[in-house]
Order: sequence, then C-alpha cells, then structure tokens
Amino acid sequence: MPFDLQPTLTGDLLELRPLRPEDYDALYAVASDPLVWEQHPYRERYREEVFRRLFQESLESGGALIATDRKDGRVIGSSRFHGYDEGRSEVEIGWSYLAREYWGGRYNREMKRLMLHHAFRFVESVLFIVGPENYRSQRAVEKLGAVREGTFTEPDGLVQVVYRLTPELYAASEYPISGDQPPHAA
Repeated sequence: MPFDLQPTLTGDLLELRPLRPEDYDALYAVASDPLVWEQHPYRERYREEVFRRLFQESLESGGALIATDRKDGRVIGSSRFHGYDEGRSEVEIGWSYLAREYWGGRYNREMKRLMLHHAFRFVESVLFIVGPENYRSQRAVEKLGAVREGTFTEPDGLVQVVYRLTPELYAASEYPISGDQPPHAA
C-alpha cells in the first residue's frame, strides 16, 4: 500500500484534510499574525507576498494538510508530510503552524498524533526539521519523544536542527496521548 501524503485525519479536537486552493484566505488569516513566525527562520511569512509563495509551494508539495477546529470548522493552521523515502522507511512532518489561540499543546499534540499514527503505518521513522531558534517547536517534538540527531545546512546557508522519532521513542514519550500507542509500519 503506497503512503498517502494527503489523508483526511480526524481527532477529538481537529480534522486534517488535503489543502486546496480555495483555502488561501482562511489560512492567510492564521498566517498573517507575525507572532506565529517569530521563532521561525523565515519570519516574514506573515507578509502576504511571502505567504503566497509558501501557500503555492504547499499546494505543489502534494503533502500539505489544513487543520480545522472540529467545534466550528474554522481553519486553525496547517502541516505537511514531505520527503517520503520508502527505501529509508522515513518521512518528514513539518511546515506546521497554528493560530495563536490554539497554542499551548493540546491542538498541536493532536495534530502530530494524527499524523504520526498515519505515518507509522508506512515508515519506521519520522523526521522533524526545526530552525535552531524555534525553541517552541523543539520542545514540542522533544515532548513527543523525538531525539535530536544533529544539524544540516540548507543551500541558502540556513542551519536546521534534525530530530528523529520512531514508534518506540513515541510510545515512551513524555506526553503519551491517552495512553495510545502508534502502530508499527506494515
């Protein structure tokens, strides 16, 4: 069974579904807050001309998901599967952001839990690539059990921090979610 990079995933708090062109306005309403990007290496993403490029790249990636609040259907953020490598049995989860009123853990943990459970049906490890000054995201992936592997430098000179998560690390994490365990890759 091939890895579905754009599934629809439903949890108690939110739903993730494939990003569509008509989601632009609602997602830009989330992304237009400069504080969403304050620790991100690309801090200008709140500017519409910069966000427009990110949105187009997200659509073209084939792995972008939009997050909606299950209470009212409101768009609250986005995330993406990227770089699936069947031979290495890994995929990256990244490009994640949420509206500030959804910060604080519960929504981000559920978004990651849904994506991890889906990913671990196909792969043995998930990568998270995080900016070196994005301490919120680093703490969040560490709470999921991800282990820092090192750094690498992007072609534009930007240094990124690499974290890896396996089903075993996730099961032993600081924040197990409802005590559930992710399935192992098939």
